[in-house]
Amino acid sequence: RLTLFLTTIFKTHLPILETQELATGLIQGLQYLAQISKVEDDEIFKICVEYWHDLADDLYHKEHHHMMQARPAIAAPFASAVPQIPSARLQTYSPILVQVRRILIDRMPKPEEVLVVEDENGCVVKEHLKDVEVVALHKMVRETLVFLTHLDHQQTEEIMIEKLGLQVHPSPGGPSWSRQGLSTLCWAIGSISGAMREDDEKKFLVHVIKDLLGLVEIVRGKDNKAVIASNIMYVVGQYPRFLRAHWKFLKTVVNKLFEFMHETHPGVQDMACETFLKICQRCKHQFVKHQPQEHSPFIEQLLVGPHQTVCDIGTTIQDLEAHQQNMFYEAVGYIVAAENDAERRDRIVMELFKLPNSRWQAKIERAMVEPSFLLEQETMREIAKILQINVRVASSLGTPYVTQLQQIYERMLQVYKMYSEQISAAVAGNALSAKTSAVRLMRAVKRETLRLIETTVDKSEDVQRIVTQVVPPLVDYVLEDYKSNHPETRDPEVLSVFAAIIRKAGDAITDQVPRILGAVFECTLAMITANMEDYPEHRINFYMLLKEINQKCFRAFFQIPGDVFKVVIDSIIWAIKHRERNIADAGLTILLEMLRNLDGLADIAQQFYAQFLLSLLHETFSVLTDKEHEPGFKLQCEILQHLVCRVEQGMPAAAIFNAAEHPGVTDNRQFVRAHLFKMLSDGFSERMTGTQLQDFVAALFDPSKDKTAFQTLMRDFLVSLREYNCDQWTQSSLSLQLEAQNKEASRKEEEAAKWQSVPGLMPVMQREEVYM
Repeated sequence: RLTLFLTTIFKTHLPILETQELATGLIQGLQYLAQISKVEDDEIFKICVEYWHDLADDLYHKEHHHMMQARPAIAAPFASAVPQIPSARLQTYSPILVQVRRILIDRMPKPEEVLVVEDENGCVVKEHLKDVEVVALHKMVRETLVFLTHLDHQQTEEIMIEKLGLQVHPSPGGPSWSRQGLSTLCWAIGSISGAMREDDEKKFLVHVIKDLLGLVEIVRGKDNKAVIASNIMYVVGQYPRFLRAHWKFLKTVVNKLFEFMHETHPGVQDMACETFLKICQRCKHQFVKHQPQEHSPFIEQLLVGPHQTVCDIGTTIQDLEAHQQNMFYEAVGYIVAAENDAERRDRIVMELFKLPNSRWQAKIERAMVEPSFLLEQETMREIAKILQINVRVASSLGTPYVTQLQQIYERMLQVYKMYSEQISAAVAGNALSAKTSAVRLMRAVKRETLRLIETTVDKSEDVQRIVTQVVPPLVDYVLEDYKSNHPETRDPEVLSVFAAIIRKAGDAITDQVPRILGAVFECTLAMITANMEDYPEHRINFYMLLKEINQKCFRAFFQIPGDVFKVVIDSIIWAIKHRERNIADAGLTILLEMLRNLDGLADIAQQFYAQFLLSLLHETFSVLTDKEHEPGFKLQCEILQHLVCRVEQGMPAAAIFNAAEHPGVTDNRQFVRAHLFKMLSDGFSERMTGTQLQDFVAALFDPSKDKTAFQTLMRDFLVSLREYNCDQWTQSSLSLQLEAQNKEASRKEEEAAKWQSVPGLMPVMQREEVYM
């Protein structure tokens, strides 16, 4: 309560308290709050941090303003954000800020990148679950330290160097180094990346990294070494700008990470691989340059090896687990992608895959002599691991990966087909065999195959190569296989692969779309429409495929038989009536985009509206008046408005009514109005009068209404139907959801603007990379 009282008083009445008469009392109160910040209570510390954050933010921006007024010529490059002559206000707060810096450094919460932690028993273990509250508190303390560093970077640096000195070189009789003390200090050092001028940052980091590397050599005990290693990795991962500018340090750091990859202590290898990945993403160009005093670029030393200062890739990854090796290969993929010489890059790609390809080739050669070898479970696991490495490299390497895919593509699809036949045979005899370990492993290989193809397609910019070299064998092997498989063993990834191909290739693949739909459409639809629960992945991927065809190859819909296209429309209508919001939204989005696409195709649009207009109007009103489908209200309104606008514009031109059955009706406009009036009267005559319904139908066709006015009309109609009363509508989940979305969007915009305005405030991995 005292903490809340003090922080509330300071926040509310700070301008009054800063007056000359009350300034002494203000400083004394802040002294109390600084002491309270040391109390070992998480809730109290959080309240204090919130206040220190607000105070530091205010001081930084007011000081910035003061500097611009006092020294306009220097204020423009406010990168260091430290005025030469601090304002009187900042000088007043300086003694308090010294204490706050020390407290925040001592109590710095753990960042989410750190995986090695000390448990309640004092054992150093790998963290498996992230503490969301700790992550949020770290973010706030980090931002506060960034502001405080801008206000006086020299003082922040001196405090950190002093504390590091006490850890590395403890004074005689004083406290020795501690895991917690070193960890909080390193987390604080990592948090202020980008908040100093580059020259100051260089001197500071050289000191820090040398001390930490020295400490890891002299400290004994695996737990202690693991903690120091995790801190080194966190610090270096936070300063890519420094590493890019200083090759020797970068190479030293990477070689130290390679050493940590052999350390079997829980969490160390994971963190070493993650840090290596982060550094490769931010410093990739340095590894392909021919650096001074190096006989060849680092990437060649790593892949060709052995070299006196760099271990070869086989030695480096020999102690890593499969998921860690995947991460390592992904990291090297980023480096290879930075090589601009295409011929040299292709050669490096082949060197990178020398080990996985030799394992792959050995298995394929043995399988050709002994086909049953592929049915051994260990073989299946090994093949899946090789494909996983390929997936990760494809994701980071991009277009150049196709060179490697060509080496394994044909055999990979043959293995896919062979496993698929084995699965079908097993399931045909007994459907329960789909759950056996052998079938699950074969499906894992198939899944990784499809994931590899999808990743390659997504990341490649060479569309022509994808269409001519990747798609034809895929269509031959995969489509018929999918169609003939038992529903329980159909892979949903097939649908997402072809969605990715259509998204990437667009019109270039239009001629293949009828064949794709012919193979996957009806059999998948039978699976997902049996009920609304089974096969959720197939359902999502099915509508993703339809969405991509609709966006990229719209004309392909009219190359399929009319009865099949009617089933397409029926499937979209089924989707908009689905209770799962993501499926309903997908259906609404596809339908709205389809109607917009038809606007540019007059002949096809005439046929479409003649066949489907009335059913679409009926189904749209059906979901609009169903409270369960309330979240789709805006899309439903857009669809309905689009339909009635086209009717008002004379679409379709041919009559959609029988003149003998509707005497007095002269055109489709009259007929649709009468049809809607009858449909609404049949459904809602007990809730609204005939006059009210006639007025509503007339208002629907008012061409002057914009999107907002049309939504208001529909909202009022629903209120009149008592589907919602006024209070329910304003408190409805839709309104709350829209309000939450707007708040979140505003918060992200404000945060992005704040990050841009204050150097160092943006998290490292979200900063734009500067190539050097």
